Amino acid sequence: MNNRIITFNSGSSSLKVGLYENNNGHAERLGKGSIDLRRNCFSFRIEKTGEQIAASPLPEKADDKEMLGRVFGWLTERMDIGDIKAVGHRIVHGADIFRDACIVNDKTLDYMESLIPLAPLHQPANLRLIYLVKKLYPSLMQTASFDTAFHQGQSDRVRRFAIPRILHNRGIKKYGFHGLSYHYISEQLPKLPKDVRIKNVVVAHLGSGASLCALKNQQSAETTMSFTTLDGVPMATRCGALDAGVLIHLLRNKRHSVSDMEYMLYHSSGLLGMSGISADCRDLVASKLEQAKQALDVFTLRIAQEIARLAVTLEGLDTIIFTAGIGEHQPEIREAVLEQLRWMGIEIDYQANNANQSRLTTLDSPIAAFIIPTDEEQRIADDAARLMTENGKK
Repeated sequence: MNNRIITFNSGSSSLKVGLYENNNGHAERLGKGSIDLRRNCFSFRIEKTGEQIAASPLPEKADDKEMLGRVFGWLTERMDIGDIKAVGHRIVHGADIFRDACIVNDKTLDYMESLIPLAPLHQPANLRLIYLVKKLYPSLMQTASFDTAFHQGQSDRVRRFAIPRILHNRGIKKYGFHGLSYHYISEQLPKLPKDVRIKNVVVAHLGSGASLCALKNQQSAETTMSFTTLDGVPMATRCGALDAGVLIHLLRNKRHSVSDMEYMLYHSSGLLGMSGISADCRDLVASKLEQAKQALDVFTLRIAQEIARLAVTLEGLDTIIFTAGIGEHQPEIREAVLEQLRWMGIEIDYQANNANQSRLTTLDSPIAAFIIPTDEEQRIADDAARLMTENGKK
């Protein structure tokens, strides 16, 4: 009997789709693809054959309902996906309510809705798909995997802001994000060469959204994002850490509304705001303009500073991992970060870095650096498979 799972990982510019088989609580990938929301086109790769298929473009103004119907219909036609039992979703914010993945029901949906103000860029898009699947395919089990859950074991001293206790008790604290990515990377660490120490590791998840995480014995000890996805290092269009006094100044003296401020911080800051050119690192690396260099200098300095800061939390540093789009594919960014950490003794293998090889440092380097590709969809699928098995939907 078939036990198929579809996963959806909704981002600001793409929707990643995965198809898996539940194998006794572990998800085996059958294929993966993505929808480019800017171009309305869908592509899919069949895992066992390696066949890459580009589906016909979606209508120019396709809505979520038409997009979802096309995805299900196209997969059924091309892959004989059989009896789909579950749909797994990535949900950005779970606060302290969700410490693990859960089955979606009316109660859990209400909780997720209540967290929209904490992740206004991502949470609404995540939830739209859940409601749509519920409407179009009501018999399917749906599961939610939370980006915040992996960080729930962090100590109070790293999660607490220096604000009145009553606010902390109301939930204003550091939650952290990209947890699905960090959880996946933590599971890959034992697969590194035997000479590599993995007790104290800093992972740099560098994509359009960017953060870093300190892993102590493969568990989250601290991360750079906090109450929302704005904190930490600068990102494509998000500001990263910012003096709260700047916001008070703008609200009081410049007559900006809260909506204006929200848009600025989420959509027109970061690399785009600093450079005035582009939010894409590739464009800035290729540019000869001084403002592009300035933006990248700030970006790489902040990443290097966060690596050093997280090493304090870990009380040491054995290995640095780069992952996600920029971390996996942009050697110029990795080199600039590692160069600023050479005082730690790091010895860069420049040839390996330029070739995007797995190991980025020499064998003699006291601190190792590696690329490990992330796979959030595998974590979502594994959560769904486990919940299916536990609830007898095998």
